Amino acid sequence: MQQLPDMNLLPSLDALLRAGSVAGAAAEMRISPSAMSRTLGRLRRVVGDELLVPSGRGLVLTPRARELRPRAEAALASALAALRPPTELELTTLQREFTIRSNDGVAVIFGSVLTERVMREAPRVRLRMLPEGDENPADLRDLVDLDVGQMGELPHDIRTEPLGEYGYVAVARADGPYADERLTPERFAALPHITVTRRGRVRSVVDERLAELGLTRDVLATAPTYTAACFFALRSDALALVPRQFALEAARAMPLAVLDIPLDLPANPFVQAWHVRVDADPAHRWLRGALAEIVTELGGAERPGARPHRKRTPRPAHDSAI
Repeated sequence: MQQLPDMNLLPSLDALLRAGSVAGAAAEMRISPSAMSRTLGRLRRVVGDELLVPSGRGLVLTPRARELRPRAEAALASALAALRPPTELELTTLQREFTIRSNDGVAVIFGSVLTERVMREAPRVRLRMLPEGDENPADLRDLVDLDVGQMGELPHDIRTEPLGEYGYVAVARADGPYADERLTPERFAALPHITVTRRGRVRSVVDERLAELGLTRDVLATAPTYTAACFFALRSDALALVPRQFALEAARAMPLAVLDIPLDLPANPFVQAWHVRVDADPAHRWLRGALAEIVTELGGAERPGARPHRKRTPRPAHDSAI
């Protein structure tokens, strides 16, 4: 590999070529004329040209120096821009595409509001939503900009921010036989259920809590998404178990009743995750901040904290069955 020249010479080269004199360049660089004269000698050796030569009582640029002058100025400006902190983000002119991975619950509850906000604040930004599946956390290194949902253990180069917690409710068709009921554990267990699971799991913490009460339930069907579960409920007299905020959103668009589950179920934490490569990127920080604000504004949950932290082992595949 060819050895790089001393890049500290670049500001002096730019000053000399613009000033056309040692004294003028020295004054601009705030050094003595003798120090600038020595720097000119070093530049002549590096460039292989005299750069400035005597002409009467002054100096004149050589043809090579005239050729170098705009290039030196541009190179210095580029170097300074690369070493300065990023400029303030201009959302109205920001042109960026963000790939976000989540389940359909997150997409429906928060993705729709995020899309609205992007259109309003950053009209040139584009969102690409990917479905959650059997993904690899390493996708965040080059394929996915933001992962939102429940996470297990993650690689050391992935950062996370807690967004909040959510609980589950049951939805039933609004004109169904028990849409106006206040469910008891016994009644809840006696009704057919629709659960959401990508892997066909039927048993979950719901069955554990019912077992503690000496009860069992009948899972009529499993659905791959919360949206599908709601449509199943519209065509049956079954309860679909979905996140509370998702249920409220779905009930605005579908004739669904939202019923409390009469069991002490644990809350489900969810986070947003990203790779360290975009940790300090102003545009990505805006995206993360916007999503966090949306979660808070919609009352998605109390945010347990916003300090990014690290996890050290790969995330296990998870399922959303309940």
